[in-house]
Amino acid sequence: MNTKNHRAIVVGATSGIGLEVARLLAERGWTVGVAGRRGEVLEALVANSPNIVHWREIDVTKADAGSRLMELVETMGGMDLYFHSSGIGYQNASLDETKELSTIETNCMGMSRMVGEAFRYFAERPDHEGHIAVISSIACTKGLGAAPAYSSSKRFTSHYLECLTQLAAIRGLHHLTVTDIRPGFVRTPLIAGSPFPYQLDVRSVAHGIVRAIERKKKVVTINWVYRLLVFFWQMIPRWVWVRMKIGR
Repeated sequence: MNTKNHRAIVVGATSGIGLEVARLLAERGWTVGVAGRRGEVLEALVANSPNIVHWREIDVTKADAGSRLMELVETMGGMDLYFHSSGIGYQNASLDETKELSTIETNCMGMSRMVGEAFRYFAERPDHEGHIAVISSIACTKGLGAAPAYSSSKRFTSHYLECLTQLAAIRGLHHLTVTDIRPGFVRTPLIAGSPFPYQLDVRSVAHGIVRAIERKKKVVTINWVYRLLVFFWQMIPRWVWVRMKIGR
């Protein structure tokens, strides 16, 4: 894929998957703008990374997040790819209210705020090829009792992206691609210290994500082991699944 003059905006670029995807897109010739909650990290990223050219401090839970995204788009001179990697999650068997609600606020409300803004941007430009790619998770496949809000928020995300794909078809937005990216367990600060098995290297996951974006995949589960795992998960009846002590 010829990425010359292609412009990407990565939201959630201060750490983990978002940071590595931003770096990899830049290495592959994209012009990249980055956003997140830690301005000092973004400023350093721009200063030290050729092709990562602009940054904006954005908290997706704030009402002004959409307008701040559009300010970054204007500074970039436009946008071809919107990549959303902003998310939080907890193992929360005690159902701590603060953790549950903050997860929903960030992963559901914040995600729909930002992705909706990007969708409207591309919808208003029918002659401009656009792409929205969002990190959901293999957790969207089944409810995980150890992380209720996180698991549910990822199902919301995946379902929302499916809806937007259908909406694009209804509105005849054939120039717009929507990609649902479902990583497994990745060694990032999000799961630091967790006992999850088979944790993937974040750089290899970023490579898989960028390949999927460049091939315009609609849905992709990163890594063949997790594709196999999800295949078998989906075959487990609900009455069996809810009795399994996963993540205990």
